[in-house]
Amino acid sequence: MAGVEAPDPEQLLRAARGGNGEALGRLLELYRTYLALLARLQIDHRLQGKTDASDVIQETFLQAHRSFGEFRGQSEGELIEWLRKILSTRLANLVRHFYGTQRRDVRLERQLGQELDRSSKVAQALVVSHSSPSQNAARREQAVLLAEALSRLPADYREVIVLHHLEGLTLADTAQRMGRSVGSIETPWVRALAALRRSLGGETHDPR
Repeated sequence: MAGVEAPDPEQLLRAARGGNGEALGRLLELYRTYLALLARLQIDHRLQGKTDASDVIQETFLQAHRSFGEFRGQSEGELIEWLRKILSTRLANLVRHFYGTQRRDVRLERQLGQELDRSSKVAQALVVSHSSPSQNAARREQAVLLAEALSRLPADYREVIVLHHLEGLTLADTAQRMGRSVGSIETPWVRALAALRRSLGGETHDPR
């Protein structure tokens, strides 16, 4: 809504570190969409949709509330990195649950953490390639803003971008996952990228 200022993450972070529980809740909500996107990519890859990303994020936030006193970072970037580590642990627990493994697997948690970091960097690169240079310079955490921009797109536009650009599927495999022909997703793909550029404030041109 016009005239409504977006929350300042680092101001909320300072308030949360001072013991303000409401500020902590508002702070974490800023990253719900971003973390849900990362979780969805891992769930698609490892669990074939056997669980819902929203449940994983709720568990991640509960753990973040419990453990916030241990967080020593001062910046938004450090907070996001900390949240990704919590998310990787929750995802590792899910993988163990679905595959019947009881023992904690630190190596799996580390691998998941690396994959979450990589997905975040891919998302950031997508923002850079679809925004103007001046807007890129003003960005905070670009992968977070990408997740928010994707959430505003129509479902089929969002899906083609997630599958093709973030999961790295070919257009043929993307079409198969969506239950459509390659020809039927080419136009939505072009329109999806144009809509994403508009949402991110970049110039619109033919992505092909």
